[in-house]
Amino acid sequence: MRFTNSFWTERLHRVLAIPALERFAARIGAGPGQKGAVSSGAGRIAVSTFSIRVAGAALAYLSQIILARWMGAFDYGIYSVVWTLIIVLGAMACAGFSSSPGRFIPEYRHRGSLQKLRGFLVASRMIVFAFALTVAVLAGLLLSAFKGLIEPHYVGPLALSLVALPFLALSGVQDGIARSHDWPVLAVLPTFIWRPLAVLILLGGLVLAGQPATAQTAVMAALAATLAILVYQSLHLHARLRKTIPAGPRETEMKTWLAVSLPMLMVDGFMQLLTSADVLMVSLWHSPEDVAVYFAASKTLALVHFVFFAVRSASAHRFSALVQAKDPEALAAYARMATWWTFWPSLVAGLGLLALAPLLLRLFGADFTDGYPLIAILMIGVLARASVGPADALLSMSGHQRLSALVYGATFLVNIGLNVVLIPWLGLPGAALATSLAIIFEAACLAILAHRRLNVQLFVVPIRRLKKERS
Repeated sequence: MRFTNSFWTERLHRVLAIPALERFAARIGAGPGQKGAVSSGAGRIAVSTFSIRVAGAALAYLSQIILARWMGAFDYGIYSVVWTLIIVLGAMACAGFSSSPGRFIPEYRHRGSLQKLRGFLVASRMIVFAFALTVAVLAGLLLSAFKGLIEPHYVGPLALSLVALPFLALSGVQDGIARSHDWPVLAVLPTFIWRPLAVLILLGGLVLAGQPATAQTAVMAALAATLAILVYQSLHLHARLRKTIPAGPRETEMKTWLAVSLPMLMVDGFMQLLTSADVLMVSLWHSPEDVAVYFAASKTLALVHFVFFAVRSASAHRFSALVQAKDPEALAAYARMATWWTFWPSLVAGLGLLALAPLLLRLFGADFTDGYPLIAILMIGVLARASVGPADALLSMSGHQRLSALVYGATFLVNIGLNVVLIPWLGLPGAALATSLAIIFEAACLAILAHRRLNVQLFVVPIRRLKKERS
């Protein structure tokens, strides 16, 4: 399987060997004062990460088109709601340990605290699996108790999807551990390439074996793919850690780990909710067919939004390393660079997407072209978030994770309130507008906090420059 990893990563590099993309990825991978050349270690890591994320975004989008074609709008809408909900629960069931490796692993390596590092690597995975299993059992009991209040076509797929919850959560923690060791192939290839590919292969196999192409069948395929890819990732991560970290005693700092991770849980959970709440809220007022149209529009927009998440993923542990180095000027410079490389590529990609969106939506089916206005509205929020870069990661990695959690909690409440008002009034465009307005609120709060707490100006066009131009 090592051959498989290196083989496909090399192929991605060749396919995506566009100078602009390489410069973009290399600059994010390199810290301040580095040239960011692709030949540097950091540059190669960033190019690997970015190449996989580009390919993953394309594959994820292609897989959604195929699923919609196979299942039809009704079952595709059901599957969209169910798997969106389980992804949200999976992010929350990580208990913040999908992000806290970016805080603790660089810190322990910087201090040479191998005992604490070994303890964290073991305890984080055990805690998350146990917590996610508990959440899955409780959610199953709630589903059984209140299934009379849920549309019957959602109950079966929801119950089956809960089995995947512990596996998704554990995979999230292992992604964080691999990212923090600068192993991008192991961190992102299983999640963004192998898993969606496995879902398509398994669903196709089930359909060829005589199973109907329904939401229930799709969830079965997704469950099997999640488990298979988790086993693959676990084996490779264990082998890499064993070679990198010598065996020895372990030391635990459970209170410290939980004190840092739980606020990050709020950040990760609320961010995932913000990304997915509109789809879930639409399902309360609209049919699965309408949910399918909205979900297709949001997935089309993800082709732009992935730039933000790619930069956030590549920069989080670098923020932590710069904080540990106690170099505020370098931290501010790197944060501004990350914002620049988040916003401008997002803007260019967004303009291109608006031109291509009608054609892309038509690939889902004739009924999906109604989603074009939704893409235009949602684009406003995506660009607003990109305009302040990975501000939440900067705050979390610098010890202000509680403030990030408060911002995302407030933004979630704003989002829910706007959805409740705007969806019954405006329909699907109301959900898109509610999401964009909530993200604008989120971006403004995070940028203000970063400026006040860290003296870092994150907005892509510095406020001081705007004031000078006006005067």
